[in-house]
Amino acid sequence: MNKIVFATNNEHKLREIRAILHDETEVLSLADIGCHADIPETADTLEGNALIKAHYVYDNYGFDCFADDTGLEVEALGGAPGVHTARYAGDDQDSQANMRKLLHEMKGISNRNARFRTAIALIQGGEEHLFSGEVRGTITTRALGRKGFGYDPVFIPEDTGKTFAQLGEDIKNQISHRARAVAKLIEYLNN
Repeated sequence: MNKIVFATNNEHKLREIRAILHDETEVLSLADIGCHADIPETADTLEGNALIKAHYVYDNYGFDCFADDTGLEVEALGGAPGVHTARYAGDDQDSQANMRKLLHEMKGISNRNARFRTAIALIQGGEEHLFSGEVRGTITTRALGRKGFGYDPVFIPEDTGKTFAQLGEDIKNQISHRARAVAKLIEYLNN
């Protein structure tokens, strides 16, 4: 079985990626390789942040590695929160605070179009590879559903009529931005 490091300790992301990859590849977390560093995400693009994390693991631990960065881009907010998605309400805030801030800023706005975008950087044998996935949808006026994480309760992927949090992990893992980017990663790894 192939082993690869996913540069994260986010249990939600790990579970989602492991479910998408099934049993084809053993996915190790940062904790699994003894990396407890808080890897800075200082780039101004999702791709840049993913490359920073993947290079950090490859350069310091010698493992082939992939890293992702995901952004929610809201049309009416000029693409915000974008690269600041995880820290939208501040560095010391959580996803509930991020959603509250987003819903507050969207109050009274009729254009609720948005997209989730994931960039994955793979460092394999020292070579860089980039993959991306996106899903378009809309922002709700209030949180709906109890499943998922992050902004899942306020994002309705197009053609579903339900938020990611209402759809549940199985469906989300088939249609999400991360699933689409990971599908491209898997296709590359299998070839």
